[in-house]
Amino acid sequence: MSLFLIFVFLFYLGSSTGWVLELFFRRFVENKKWVNPGFLVGPYLPIYGFGLVILTALHLFIAKYNFHPAITIALMGACMILLELITGLIFLKLKIRLWDYRNYFLNFKGVICLGMSLLWIGLGGLYYYLLADYVMKALSWFSTHLSFSYVLGIFTGVFVIDLIYSTKFYKKIRKYAKNNNVVIIYENFKEHIRNIQETAKEKYSFVLPFKQTRNLLEYLVGYKPEEPEPKKTKRKKAK
Repeated sequence: MSLFLIFVFLFYLGSSTGWVLELFFRRFVENKKWVNPGFLVGPYLPIYGFGLVILTALHLFIAKYNFHPAITIALMGACMILLELITGLIFLKLKIRLWDYRNYFLNFKGVICLGMSLLWIGLGGLYYYLLADYVMKALSWFSTHLSFSYVLGIFTGVFVIDLIYSTKFYKKIRKYAKNNNVVIIYENFKEHIRNIQETAKEKYSFVLPFKQTRNLLEYLVGYKPEEPEPKKTKRKKAK
């Protein structure tokens, strides 16, 4: 079985499961509404897909050595924290916030915080003690049911189309953010569109939150985005 198929299979499992978790988290904990999470419109979150790939690769690599479980879990947690940090900083550089931890204790630029970092370490422990065996069994099942590759092929095709489609809207949002020197909080903007639709009693699309009855620019103009951080000015030394 090729490494590419293994990667796609794990990516499919992780990103789909992560989307379901985030969907219910936003509905019952954060937004109290059904909001399609993530940058893409389909039922998958790539960061969770990459996360499962990384955790599984680490598990298989470290299994060759007699490491203490605490070290293994710490490494898994560190990799997940690093993944979240890099992803958050990349999108922040592109004028987008996919999540916002600025109000959380001990955060860095709102993309990572102490609480979530501890949660990632906890999830590393959960994977190590409870999920690793099931993931290995899933890989074993896939190795004897390669016909499932057709499903993965469809998933990959839909994912690529989704990426192209979502990037089209992202470019419009980024252009507005760049011209107005602001950063758009993605989830808040989706909720803003939904609130307008509900107030006007217009049809709201959960799957396609940016393709609504109005032009995207109308929603952007009415949306109060994140204000840019004030630039630090250097004090001139007195002569």
